Amino acid sequence: MLRALAVDDERPTLEELVFLLNADPRIGTAEGAGDATEALRRINRALESGPDGPDAIDVVFLDIQMPGLDGLDLARLLSGFARPPLVVFVTAHEDFAVQAFDLKAVDYVLKPVRRERLAEAVRRAVERRGTTTPAPRIPVHEPDPDHITVELGGVTRFVPVEDITHVEAQGDYARLHTDRGSHLVRIPLSTLEERWRARGFVRIHRRHLVALRHIGELRLDAGSVSVLVGTEELQVSRRHSRELRDLLMRRP
Repeated sequence: MLRALAVDDERPTLEELVFLLNADPRIGTAEGAGDATEALRRINRALESGPDGPDAIDVVFLDIQMPGLDGLDLARLLSGFARPPLVVFVTAHEDFAVQAFDLKAVDYVLKPVRRERLAEAVRRAVERRGTTTPAPRIPVHEPDPDHITVELGGVTRFVPVEDITHVEAQGDYARLHTDRGSHLVRIPLSTLEERWRARGFVRIHRRHLVALRHIGELRLDAGSVSVLVGTEELQVSRRHSRELRDLLMRRP
């Protein structure tokens, strides 16, 4: 069973997170730290104890925006250890997801934390740790294929696929762009490319997937190719430019 440390400078949030972790049968112990400095002292004691010692910590559930040393700084310090604990970021801000996964985070959970979402993060930590403890999976019920599920501030929303103009790769995440804003989902761009190919989405760059129906213009400039999607101009790589032009020519 996992031994967890939760780190958050907001006491009520920290207490709620520790409570939820202790309620999970896959968590052996969960304790809290009020800032990154306190957490670092606790983690150092865990490292001195060894992976099988009484003070060992397997996973840290880490807030990002804290006074002094923030969560990203702490994660960078941990990455330099020989056997660091796993890191799950728990934050109210989605803007740091790319940096978090560059630091090999197990998961990125948005506040307010829902029990089911935290349970999924624990499952991923158990899986990464390689433990054989049975891990009950939280069933995920996908909506109909005309929608995609997104989370924003603890609220689950169903975004119509036809509203998505283009998708941008951001590490292990993808950012879905619509006329009304954007949403971050933990799905690789390659997965969405395969899933939505039949719905008229085409890869134009290693970082971009575009809905053909939302392309307003194809622009050629001194051998450079770009497309206009709404008010945004996106570059098309040489590798994908010929296929894109053929698809646009055949588009009704």
